[in-house]
Amino acid sequence: MTGPSITVERDGPLTIITLARPEAHNALHAAAHEELAAAFDAFAADPDQWVAIITGAGEKAFCAGHDLKQQASGGGMATPPSGFAGLTARFDLAKPVIAAVNGVAMGGGFEIALACDIIVAQSRAVFALPEPRVGLAALAGGMQRLPRAIGLKQAMGMMLTGRRVAAEEGMRLGFVNAVTDGDVLALARQWAADILACSPMAVRATKDAVLRGLDTPAEQAMAEQWSYPALEAMLLSHDAAEGPAAFAEKRAPMWKGC
Repeated sequence: MTGPSITVERDGPLTIITLARPEAHNALHAAAHEELAAAFDAFAADPDQWVAIITGAGEKAFCAGHDLKQQASGGGMATPPSGFAGLTARFDLAKPVIAAVNGVAMGGGFEIALACDIIVAQSRAVFALPEPRVGLAALAGGMQRLPRAIGLKQAMGMMLTGRRVAAEEGMRLGFVNAVTDGDVLALARQWAADILACSPMAVRATKDAVLRGLDTPAEQAMAEQWSYPALEAMLLSHDAAEGPAAFAEKRAPMWKGC
């Protein structure tokens, strides 16, 4: 699957989505948003796809955010109902998504990464929410997700100044999981492989319960988790029986994702 602005590759149960506008630092215009929304719709709906990676083409940019040239020419700022890049408002996606940040992640580009479950970065990557510098605000989840990821004061320090944060500092602050001097997509594939070694049903139940419980007292969240759809599906799944059986028989489990 390809489009003018993105490419989509499937490698077994792994989907790799690449922003393919390197000449524009992978900034997103209206058509790119729609292509990405369709790609994530397909990933979410396909029972054979268990993990996704999103990355950018070229060595300079992961995503420079919204295409301001399009906006300046009257193109507007409309995004799909599922949010910036078809991802930032997709709150019902229980499957894990990894951001492989290969370069600059500015504004909406940083918000794409923050909407992912894991962020791995090339050492040259730079992150910022610089919207106030151009008279705007980070309206695709940045103002909500960054404080949850690194705490209020550190997030305010970034957001109120629009300052740029290098990959290593991002890891120290806590929003980056790992940094490499080499191929960031290869690193993301390693993380994906570790996730794929687990039951996809258990992975989805874990993500769903964690995100639902973030703003809920622990006692309440622990009581309510039994009614979460992903956890109910895990408990009734083939995988829930296969895991203990494989352990007892000293063999690798054969996950079915159902």
